[in-house]
Amino acid sequence: MHIAINGWFYDQESTGSGQYLRHLLANLRKAAPEIELSLILPPHIQHPADLPTAINVVRAANSRSPAKASGRVAKVFFEQRSYPRLARQIGADIAHVPYWGTPMACPVKLVTTVLDVIPLLYPIYSRGLLTSLYTSLVSSAARGSNHIITISETAKVDIEEQLRIPAESITVTYLAPAERYHPHIGAENDEAVRDKYDLPERFVLYLGGFDWRKQVNELLLAYTYVGEADGDRFPLVIAGREPAYDDRLFPNLREYCRRLNIEDYVQWTGFVDEADKPALYRLADVFVFPSRYEGFGLMALEAMASGTPVVTSDAIVFEEVLEDAAFIVNNAREMAGAIIALLIQKPLRDTMINQGLALASNYSWRKTAEETLEVYEQVMRN
Repeated sequence: MHIAINGWFYDQESTGSGQYLRHLLANLRKAAPEIELSLILPPHIQHPADLPTAINVVRAANSRSPAKASGRVAKVFFEQRSYPRLARQIGADIAHVPYWGTPMACPVKLVTTVLDVIPLLYPIYSRGLLTSLYTSLVSSAARGSNHIITISETAKVDIEEQLRIPAESITVTYLAPAERYHPHIGAENDEAVRDKYDLPERFVLYLGGFDWRKQVNELLLAYTYVGEADGDRFPLVIAGREPAYDDRLFPNLREYCRRLNIEDYVQWTGFVDEADKPALYRLADVFVFPSRYEGFGLMALEAMASGTPVVTSDAIVFEEVLEDAAFIVNNAREMAGAIIALLIQKPLRDTMINQGLALASNYSWRKTAEETLEVYEQVMRN
């Protein structure tokens, strides 16, 4: 069996699609060394130095691309033309697109991983003609896949409803924290990471995006209560590259922070290197992930695997994936109460840490790869 995998996101390790692609490739090779794996790359990605061994690399030519190599139009051209054509040329049995970027026509059997359908659930993410057209294109194309993979039962229900794809054509394969997310592995570098980002001795952490869905504003509102109680001892560290705030898709969090008068308790780190994230989780006293919607919510599981207690919103996927190992709350006031409780009640904190570690150990990329292989075999049989 020869699998040709779309590698558009291989060089974007900090994105969910990039992480999924990298971990899936590495673990497919471990789980099934007998299958042939080819990674088809767009022109702007050179041969990756960190690619697992025994994976073929095929690069699309640049000469016919209608736009600069990594631009939006070039991405569509690669997805719709270059990738399916090369999958056929190399004799692949299955073309696997590991993100929602399905070609409308594919000359070999096609598997698509749809991590979520956020642009359909929340129209604010489909603003603009080009974005709306792209969403329509990949929505229609996904229905032509031989099989769909997704990452939670929550996402599966949304795919059924939004894309009108029958349940029997969708398989759930959960994600997992990487092995480096651990209470002790690599901990000897934690203080160097603390110095690098000028982190306080103790703190509450948010790490992630800043778009409307992430609800960082709810966390800031919660800190009006936490700050009054113990903001000097436990400031809020907000980590991640901030966008150009536009007040709609990206609410102006800096301005909101000023209006709430909590600037003395909030520290913004900016971009965090991927290699530093395990240390950041370990150094934090509490990790808060207030997102309104996630396809899976991997960052919360990464924090648990690192030995840090987690507070999340009541998004359905957190109840599915995190179960009772996270402190799940309904609003900013409850969020503040959960944070304060985890900071000052050691028995509760220890219980949540142990439950989080136990839960995180149930997820593995090896299992994800094995379940993906079962999908490939099912597609070949059919």
